[in-house]
Amino acid sequence: MEIEKMMKLAVALSREGMQGKKGGPFGAVVVKDGKVVSEGLNEVTSTNDPTAHAEVVAIRNACKALGTFSLEGCQIYCSCEPCPMCLSAIYWARIDKIYFANTKHDAASIGFDDAFIYKEFEKKPENRSIPSIKIEEPEAKKVFDDWHADNEKTRY
Repeated sequence: MEIEKMMKLAVALSREGMQGKKGGPFGAVVVKDGKVVSEGLNEVTSTNDPTAHAEVVAIRNACKALGTFSLEGCQIYCSCEPCPMCLSAIYWARIDKIYFANTKHDAASIGFDDAFIYKEFEKKPENRSIPSIKIEEPEAKKVFDDWHADNEKTRY
């Protein structure tokens, strides 16, 4: 029953954000050991931050609350299947499991269609809608080499 309770909370957050004109109709909850660690709702339009999706906000809040960049041992409950950015953030945060209610197709039906972004990933960088041009800069590789050789770095 915990799953249903947490999902209802994520959905309630999505409604709260929408009705409060914070952003789109999306909410997320990060849970660890059966307890809510953090909540997030979409704040894109109210903060003028295109990365302030509910999942990203919840991840930022969870990391702050737990004092770590790794959310291993946590689950995330999302009112909708995560978009490509949020899914990436979830993987980078090392969250163990994702639960979601609405699908990406449901989101597309109300104007939040990520299909374009998924297609962009498949293209060569120079052929994307926003062209990405590689510039040869030897110092950039040197920084990577120095990171790799640093035995005192914090891996993530």
